[in-house]
Amino acid sequence: MGNTLFEKYLNAAIIPTMKAFCRIFFKAFLSCCIAATFALFVIILFLNAKLPSVGSLRDAQLQLPLKIYTLDGQLIGEYGTKRRTPINIDAVPKELKLAVLATEDSRFYDHNGVDLKGLVRAGVRLITTGRKSQGASTITMQVARNFFLTRKKTFARKLNEILLAIKIEKAFSKDEILELYLNKIYFGKSAYGVEAAARVYYGKSVDELDLSQMAMIAGLPQAPSAINPLNNAQAALKRRSHVLKRMRHYEFISEEIYQQALAKPISAKYHRRVVDVEAPYVAEMARQEIVHKFGSRAYTDGFEVYTTIDSRLQHQAQNAVQQGLLEYDKRHGYRGPSDHLNLTDEQLKAAPDQVAKLLKQYKRTKRLQPALVVSVSDEQCEIILLDGSKNTIQLSQMNWAKKRLSPNRIGAAPKKASDVVESGDIIYVESSKKGYILSQIPKAQGALVSVHPNNGAILALVGGFDFSLSNYNRAQQAARQAGSNFKPFIYAAALEHGLTPATIINDAPVVYEDNQLEGYWRPQNDSRRFYGPTRLRVGLTKSRNLVSIRLLQATGVQNTIDTLSQFGFEQHKLPRGLSLALGTSTVTPLELVSGYAAFANGGYQIDPHIVAWAQDDDGNMLYQPNFKASCQNCEQNRLDALALKTMQHANQIDEPIRAISPQTSYIMTSILQDAIQTGTGRRALALNRADLAGKTGTTNNKIDAWYTGYHQSLVTSVWVGFDEPVSLNEYGSQAALPIWMKMMGPALSGIPIQQPKQPSGLVTVKIDPETGLLARPGQSNAIFEIFTQETAPSSAAPGLRIDQNISITPNTNGGESLF
Repeated sequence: MGNTLFEKYLNAAIIPTMKAFCRIFFKAFLSCCIAATFALFVIILFLNAKLPSVGSLRDAQLQLPLKIYTLDGQLIGEYGTKRRTPINIDAVPKELKLAVLATEDSRFYDHNGVDLKGLVRAGVRLITTGRKSQGASTITMQVARNFFLTRKKTFARKLNEILLAIKIEKAFSKDEILELYLNKIYFGKSAYGVEAAARVYYGKSVDELDLSQMAMIAGLPQAPSAINPLNNAQAALKRRSHVLKRMRHYEFISEEIYQQALAKPISAKYHRRVVDVEAPYVAEMARQEIVHKFGSRAYTDGFEVYTTIDSRLQHQAQNAVQQGLLEYDKRHGYRGPSDHLNLTDEQLKAAPDQVAKLLKQYKRTKRLQPALVVSVSDEQCEIILLDGSKNTIQLSQMNWAKKRLSPNRIGAAPKKASDVVESGDIIYVESSKKGYILSQIPKAQGALVSVHPNNGAILALVGGFDFSLSNYNRAQQAARQAGSNFKPFIYAAALEHGLTPATIINDAPVVYEDNQLEGYWRPQNDSRRFYGPTRLRVGLTKSRNLVSIRLLQATGVQNTIDTLSQFGFEQHKLPRGLSLALGTSTVTPLELVSGYAAFANGGYQIDPHIVAWAQDDDGNMLYQPNFKASCQNCEQNRLDALALKTMQHANQIDEPIRAISPQTSYIMTSILQDAIQTGTGRRALALNRADLAGKTGTTNNKIDAWYTGYHQSLVTSVWVGFDEPVSLNEYGSQAALPIWMKMMGPALSGIPIQQPKQPSGLVTVKIDPETGLLARPGQSNAIFEIFTQETAPSSAAPGLRIDQNISITPNTNGGESLF
């Protein structure tokens, strides 16, 4: 009976109540689902409306570094926080694609941008572990995130990722999506994209990698900083094994290939940006100019800057400066080892890789590297190099290493190797065809600038011995006294004001009261001798100081400064006293070479420039400079062809400004050619060219050494000195001229002798060398001289030689002239 009552209660009360509750719950659940679906639909519509257009991916601007090239397309510099080299999908090896797919998205070619299985798997993991999974993102979703979204892990971002991935799949092919991914993703060590990763870790292109290296790269996107082979070799090896295992699992590779790749050791090491031509000072100058014009976008927008530099000439310039400074340094003796390590015999015989680690703490240059001396005999020493290899230096390769007794006193040559080095010494060596040579990092510095005189294009520039030791650009920044290298401008001013190469000036002692020096000034010639009446041509050829001073006095200081400003020298930097004649004004090599260009190009001022043009990575022009040019006869040789090429890309070429008359330019070239033939630049005769002109320069106490000289198609200036001024104990003809010759000799190789064309308005007449007047009929010692028609002598020299002193009288304009 009890059961009957319970059944009646169950049927009458409980079951109907439960059914009613289920109906209400079902309706409520259904309503919630509908509401949630509607809400999700509204959210999706809202988010979709705010999503960026995926069509922009077709014109996506990858952050590309600033690249700087020579005029002939050789890379000399790359700047930017991100190293990236975009690569077409067809250029990516099949094995690398498979390695990436096996690791990141094995079903990439099967889904529509969203892998539902992956999402479910990620959801289950979230529920069971409480942690957000990274395994749900397809390659397409990663492309969406990397191009459009942040890396912050939120559900909103994931939903945006999914929506964008679906849109991307509709707009792009699978290969296009994979190409975007492979060029965008980060691989550690500032490498973005697979090509940059291959170059950073292995120093080669992706198509040169083996399977184990490809697998290493493919595994990096998971944690590029934590598991790259340079930061954590063990973690990187484990990750590589995982990639290879996945490739084997999907049968992308055979068992044999899998085992071979698995067994290979890690071969990765850091590779810096590789350049084709060493021109770091040039690259830095171009970088500064482009960043000044375009700002920080220059580092990210893939700008390609082409400089006026010729790779062949730059290589010759770099070699000339480095070799010249090394030779100067060796002429002044051996300063001893860079360091000495008190090592035991056991330590000296330690594993070479241990020694190599010690050597890495010492500076190295492109030409010199540190080495440890491990043993010494009479005839040689044994060394260990940076790479851990052993080698020897023969006594014949260190016999230059005479002891430096004082700045200007050098001891005798060593008779045995132990006179020079001992075990434990850290020395510097340079490689040669005869093996390794003992060397040392030069303390003296140098600079070289070569320009084309017709348009100011800088064809080669070196700002110091090695940029890695000092990035101070002495070619552009080091303003030093020019000494006699400045005299040609004083002489040109004199010619412009009516004097002639035959004007007689008395080379005799003189004393001046100088308020700037707070006393009396007694200038002297370097020889400490005086030569009496001297023709202007001889005064410059022999670099006579007293002649230059009297010449400046005759022309007038202000008249001279006015002419100097036409060469491009800034008036406010020029001393307004007679010391100007001796080159006491400070100039940079770039300023000096620009001034000399007027002698080579017929008298025009130039605008020296380093950037030929700049373009984006699609070749669209971004920047083309304006400059002045006078290109007469500009297709005579390969150097002129370089000038023409820079002019073809100029935005605007202006008419050049005259610095001096063509007649003065021609006469000055004639005099400066004499300076090589019979004057202070006679060493340059070894180049066996009659079309070279130039002038040496040495300042007081031989602190600065200069040589600037030119051919009609190339002007080069060289400076040698110490950054902290001390005496070089050498003249410009000893320290600077050999570097100039090492540059100009190869640069002009194969170019025919090219003398300047004589302009109209000049006459050549025979004169008496003693008086500068017309030669007498039949005079045996008569010489030819060049004059303008207005200044040619009209009277003949007297029958007997007379000593004629020059009297100097003030002009009404405040200057001074000769009578």
